[in-house]
Amino acid sequence: MRVRFAPSPTGHLHVGNARTALFNWLLARGNGGTFILRIEDSDADRSTRDSEAAILRDLRWLGLEWDEGPDVGGSCGPYRQSERLHLYESYAKELMAADRAYYCFCSTAQLETERQTAVAEGRPAVYAGTCRRLSKEQAQARIAGGERPAIRFRVPDDRDVVVQDVVRGDVRFQIDVIGDPIIVRAGGTPAYNFAVVIDDALMEVTHVVRGEDHISNTPRQILLYEALGFTPPIFAHLALVMGSDHSPLSKRHGATSIAEFRAKGYLPEALVNYLALIGWSPRGSAAGRSSGDDAAELLPVDELARRFSLERVGLSAGVFDEEKLAWVNRHYLKMADPLRIAELSVAHFKKAGVEMKPDRRGLELLASAMPMATASVDRLDQIPARLTSLFQYDAEKALADSHVRDEMSAEGPQRVVRALADALARAPRLDRERFRGVANDVKAHTGQKGKQLFHPIRIALTGLIEGPELDLVVPAIDRGADLPREAGLPPIVGCRERAAAFVAALKPLC
Repeated sequence: MRVRFAPSPTGHLHVGNARTALFNWLLARGNGGTFILRIEDSDADRSTRDSEAAILRDLRWLGLEWDEGPDVGGSCGPYRQSERLHLYESYAKELMAADRAYYCFCSTAQLETERQTAVAEGRPAVYAGTCRRLSKEQAQARIAGGERPAIRFRVPDDRDVVVQDVVRGDVRFQIDVIGDPIIVRAGGTPAYNFAVVIDDALMEVTHVVRGEDHISNTPRQILLYEALGFTPPIFAHLALVMGSDHSPLSKRHGATSIAEFRAKGYLPEALVNYLALIGWSPRGSAAGRSSGDDAAELLPVDELARRFSLERVGLSAGVFDEEKLAWVNRHYLKMADPLRIAELSVAHFKKAGVEMKPDRRGLELLASAMPMATASVDRLDQIPARLTSLFQYDAEKALADSHVRDEMSAEGPQRVVRALADALARAPRLDRERFRGVANDVKAHTGQKGKQLFHPIRIALTGLIEGPELDLVVPAIDRGADLPREAGLPPIVGCRERAAAFVAALKPLC
């Protein structure tokens, strides 16, 4: 089995195209096949190497490594269409010599007029065959006169074309709605339908898995395969990815590119897992899944590959639901190595205004604090807000909050924080067990317990009325307080210093 993903480097990698790449990759990996990356850059005006590099970067971030491609080579290269122009020229000459193709001199304006007329009269908007009737001598005379023709494929007029599609079954196209397609443009560049046939044939692609927007191209391609003496591959056309309003996914639905989802803080394994579920089911048929299937849908990529089959791909369009993606991502965040999440979160801290360049010690502290965040966030970019109390502490600013001020105006909370400051002045830096010991001392001195004990402690040590469990945040604060500057994190004020500062700021209320 040999499959391919063939993007045009004219922009970002869209999630719909990424899902197509993923389905091809899963099919290859699950069947011991070869996954080919081919760059369709014959449109020199729109294609850029920067876009190509971004596509390759996004595919690698998703983990979709290829076996053959422009940067890794292979036996069927080159893998950029711009480097294969001599092949297209050779096969165009072959078709011309066999009278399976002909020169077309029709102007763009003329073709547009014919198209509008056909639409107005309710006829298929196909080429009228004007130049089909030119003799070779007439065509050569016009070329000698300076005209630059395109080349059209001569579609046979005595048969319909049946596309055998793994997903859709047999799809029949009447020959009179196909028309003679351009295979080489007047400027000499190959048309898509021509280049893709030659590339897939010479690269020995056995299965073409692509979006349903290509299905109307397929009959022309099948005819070209036959005319060139190639065996057509097996076709599978995937329903498009839709937005929440069931229109094709686009910018108006929010983020649509892999780069955007990466920037928002989604993990690649979560995005891969979610994309695999759009239009395919890992269990049973592809039609309708109940909410009870959620746990079964959270699968590592090797298991997705083992289960994947084209027969379970559904006919209906899949809806991209970012809320479901967030649910999947939350699952993977909880499962991930905290050190890895710490490393990935650094860029998001910087974006949030917390400058850092952590070394191993700094990353280990962040990793120890990650359980405070990953239990309650959907994305990496939400982590800095959950760890605000670690890096930012200002007792006076905390007491300027009316909710904090109202709570701390009572005698009970004031006794708690004074007792806390006294206890911490005598205590070493806190770990979880030491913190529990300090809390018990404060409880014994004040008689406060439960919320009346721990809520004032939270406010005094974090400056916030809510947040992660104190058993997690307090040890992280004191561990951070002893980090040297060389660890690369912003200075962290320790619990002892926080309690003392809070009591000092509290005096005007006493």
